[in-house]
Amino acid sequence: HNPTLQNFQQAFDEQPLLQAMVNSLLVALSASLVAVVIATPMAYVMARHRNRLAKAATGWVVISQAFPFVLIIIPLFLILKNLHLINSLIGLIMVYVVWALPFALWMLVGYVRAVPPELEEAAAVDGAGKLRTLVSVTAPLLAPGIVATAMFAFITAWNEFFFALVLLKTPEKQTLPVILNRFIGAEGVADLGPLAAAAFLATIPSLVIFALIQKRITGGMLAGAVKH
Repeated sequence: HNPTLQNFQQAFDEQPLLQAMVNSLLVALSASLVAVVIATPMAYVMARHRNRLAKAATGWVVISQAFPFVLIIIPLFLILKNLHLINSLIGLIMVYVVWALPFALWMLVGYVRAVPPELEEAAAVDGAGKLRTLVSVTAPLLAPGIVATAMFAFITAWNEFFFALVLLKTPEKQTLPVILNRFIGAEGVADLGPLAAAAFLATIPSLVIFALIQKRITGGMLAGAVKH
């Protein structure tokens, strides 16, 4: 009945939302890019060379997705403490890369298998070396799948709460999901107006990125769904 933008102003006054958004954007972009860079050549090897090592790697991908967060948080905390990476965005990025890598690898293996190996064989017949074939023939065909995988990795890191809550201590280092949680009081009572305003702002980066690369994401999902 009384529309107002006061909740947005109050949200920014109560919590460091802008800094949290910058932190989340930095962490999510870095983690998704590093995960894709590592996973792409691994996925190519697993898809093209189906030996015992590739099967073992596939098994690792499946098993790793079954581990709950709570099971690994204590050893993970101790490892990062020994590396002096507690309360560090670099440490959180490393955690997100490791956590996103199995999923990214699993997705990209499907995209690589969707690329007919006959195209690479034809390039080899024409005199192209292995590296030239990968760069000029395979990589452009994998581009939609790589973009789709990077987007899913980005969204996972952007929305992640538990690792960020445990590993980041100071407000200026905390990511957006942790800051959003601070709108809920000690007794579980939410400051609903500022919380809703901040949550709305938190959805904007993902929506903008998704809108910009929507066509590539759709193409990537369709390409990964087909096996030859």
